[in-house]
Amino acid sequence: MDSLALTFSTGWASGINAYLVVLVMGLADRFGTFSDIPDVLARWDVLAAAGFLYAMEFIADKIPYIDSTWDAISTAIRPTAGTVIGVLLAGDASSLDQAVLGAVGGGTALLSHLVKAGGRLAINSSPEPVTNVAASLTEDFAVLGVVWFALEHPEAAAALAGVLLALGLVMLLLVARLVRRGWRRWKKKDPIHQAA
Repeated sequence: MDSLALTFSTGWASGINAYLVVLVMGLADRFGTFSDIPDVLARWDVLAAAGFLYAMEFIADKIPYIDSTWDAISTAIRPTAGTVIGVLLAGDASSLDQAVLGAVGGGTALLSHLVKAGGRLAINSSPEPVTNVAASLTEDFAVLGVVWFALEHPEAAAALAGVLLALGLVMLLLVARLVRRGWRRWKKKDPIHQAA
């Protein structure tokens, strides 16, 4: 049960910032006493790569439009990272357990990535940097908090990640409806269509 809860939480976090998840888990394994974390995440080369990529994302995520480009590139990376972490958390479990945890990690990462990318597109409709910086820092703190909480209390963190995911999906649905409604109103007021 702990592996499933940890996989769900890290899957949610991977959809927001996969490199920070790998970095936090790797550092926790290297300097802490967390037996559930796969040792491969604590290798120095993995930590160095995750740190470098997190630094790049930290900067890119704060710049309007660059953040959406980074999100588009990360569409394949974040769910894959969630899947790999899920499989690693299954450890020496049967192939069914690995498949289930991989699917949970990847599926959760994909959903939270879609929420993040959709929210960033909405934020970029007013491309001033303050909103992007605030959103990015909030995401980073949420990922850090959820992953660290998941290492100590996996079930509670999974419940928190589930609530955050549900709220994000509802927000994305509402934003999409507002965008469609605004698009329809704009098309009705379009002078080219009215003249035709």
